[in-house]
Amino acid sequence: MKIPINTKAYLRQVSISAFFWGLSLGFFAVFRYLGINRAPDIELSCNIRALILTNMATLTILGAVLGMVYASIEYFFEKSVSKSLGWRLQLFIKIMLDLLITLGLLRLSLIITQSNGTKEGWLSWLSNERIESIMLYIFFCSFFVFFLMKIAAERFGKAVFFKMLLGKYRTPKEEDRIIMFLDLKDSTTIAEQLGHFRYSQFIQDCFHDLNKLVLKYEAEIYQYVGDEVVLTWPYLKGITNNNCIGLFFNFQQRLLSRNRYYLDYFGICPKFIAGIHGGALMIAEVGFVKKQLAYHGDVINTSARIQKQCNNYNVPLLLSEKLINDLNIQDLLTSKYLGNVLLKGKSKEVKIYSLLV
Repeated sequence: MKIPINTKAYLRQVSISAFFWGLSLGFFAVFRYLGINRAPDIELSCNIRALILTNMATLTILGAVLGMVYASIEYFFEKSVSKSLGWRLQLFIKIMLDLLITLGLLRLSLIITQSNGTKEGWLSWLSNERIESIMLYIFFCSFFVFFLMKIAAERFGKAVFFKMLLGKYRTPKEEDRIIMFLDLKDSTTIAEQLGHFRYSQFIQDCFHDLNKLVLKYEAEIYQYVGDEVVLTWPYLKGITNNNCIGLFFNFQQRLLSRNRYYLDYFGICPKFIAGIHGGALMIAEVGFVKKQLAYHGDVINTSARIQKQCNNYNVPLLLSEKLINDLNIQDLLTSKYLGNVLLKGKSKEVKIYSLLV
């Protein structure tokens, strides 16, 4: 049975967090007891050795549980909290929630320990001054490691960040990709009407609505360029479930459903146009002061040129013949051949199509 994409994203986030926190508290236990047998006046019996191993295993399990809880809070917090809530308030609420849950789980550990009637039971050292050390360690892991990794993942995109972290694109790699250039229609007129400050807010809101759909359709954001955004998919992901066109049409629907909001605040209903093409291109890390991934190849240029034809044909979406042939749209949409077009910078004509709902 196919797991819905939101569920897959949630389970992936929970798994990574559980692994990270299990490993972190497991290391804490190792560091805590490392070299204890060499300390003066301490002689380890078999029972003490078994207790130490039990504590290490228990801390690892506790870390995994904390990781699952933290990831669940993060996931559902991002899904439910209003965008208008300032980042400082969001951060404060998250810290308080994490702190309360951590203390609750530690307290539960003590209750279980005491219920067993063993003062030397697992995690019993948390009932004394040692609780400060583990709380400080959790704080460090959370805000100097996990939190910074989260910022980096959001800066580059989660999929891109981990690929860069593993050094996948230190040397150029060829991949089959789908590229979508998505641009605001009549952007110059809208910018003059709104002024630069309100226009910037307008673009922010539009891209916020777009970001709500990115994970659902397994897209990656390559870059934002003014009022344009470039999205990409690994080729198979893009054509699976018609993800690449599904994102566009659902983005249109989302903007229509929020027409009242845009009219009330800006007096304008945003409309976007898009051009999509796919094929082989090169991906490489570029830059040193500001490192990022760069896509090189004819696919990028052709996608951009196809998008520029939307105004000429007065249609919101144009695709190349290659994508039309690979997408499974026969029972959902009707494709319309618009002709062979000699795109700017190209020596050969390209067949382009529009889609009719």
